[in-house]
Amino acid sequence: MKTIRYIDNGKGGKEAVPLKSTQGLVLSNANGDISQTSTGFQIAIDTLTYIRKQIVEQKFYEFDINELVPWTIGEGAFNQNILTNLSFLTGGDFEEGYINTGASSSKAAESNAAVASKTQKVRNWAKRVSYSLFDIEQALASNNWDLIAAKHRARKKEWDLGIQRQAMIGSVTDNTNFPGLLTLGDATVDTSTITEPLAGMTAAEFNAFVKAVIGLYYANTNNTVLPNRFVIPMSDYLGLGAAFSETYPNVSKLKWLEDTFAVMCPGMKIIPNAFCEATNNKTVLNVGTGYQCYALYRHDPESVLFNMPVDYTVTQPATSDNFTFQDMAYGQFTGVGLFRNLEMYYMRY
Repeated sequence: MKTIRYIDNGKGGKEAVPLKSTQGLVLSNANGDISQTSTGFQIAIDTLTYIRKQIVEQKFYEFDINELVPWTIGEGAFNQNILTNLSFLTGGDFEEGYINTGASSSKAAESNAAVASKTQKVRNWAKRVSYSLFDIEQALASNNWDLIAAKHRARKKEWDLGIQRQAMIGSVTDNTNFPGLLTLGDATVDTSTITEPLAGMTAAEFNAFVKAVIGLYYANTNNTVLPNRFVIPMSDYLGLGAAFSETYPNVSKLKWLEDTFAVMCPGMKIIPNAFCEATNNKTVLNVGTGYQCYALYRHDPESVLFNMPVDYTVTQPATSDNFTFQDMAYGQFTGVGLFRNLEMYYMRY
């Protein structure tokens, strides 16, 4: 059943209208579900109407990208590809170095190294803001809302929201070349360890998960490193405040999980994110209903990295007729690069 809202039908009544799906692209609070057709400077008031100076801005889902994925800004500006060299040991086993001093012409084994590379494509982005002399004068006449400043804030907000979406789930149109943290094609994908929300597990099921999950990650990295990030769906995180069990009613599942990770994986952070929700990632994962996504990984720029060669930059406003003005904002970014594939461990259902 579709979610609906009721709007004026222009005939003195209300009409039920299904809400359009955002497909996980923009997570916003619509400020009272105001219809786009009702916007504008011209508002009917009377002599006893007081107009407040304060403007209530629309809210969006926002978070600290660097808490989830390391990123660089300004490196490789205006290039179209960023190449990272990957170094490997190619020598044989340690015991190949054993030497028999009694044998004649004993040949020593040799150590060696090799280099490979990984290339990340760079995407260019630009958007225009334009306004006329009438826009400027009418904004001044309203003495309450600055249209020009609002247009520039809107464009900057589009960039911020787009960059955080790109960092988490990548590009909708080209996820192969521009993947996000949750859509990396070279990561390990486990579809059997988590088959239901952690918050909905029984005490025995939850304890079994906690007991197994770190070992699964460690084995996946060939016994080399432990994780320091666990990103989970926001809805599941909000449910982890429930008691771990009737035996431990004062200990939440979240506390139990945090304490275990703190001992086993120093520096570990459990971070909720709305893009882990199936409804918000189904478009880029090409799955009808999407996945509830859990990611266990190393927050390390040598393991995973998001690049922004050119940060958001605005050109000087200009006009060709002294009536219409415009300026451009531009920037560059890549997809998330995964340099140590075994250090990214997805769990999905």
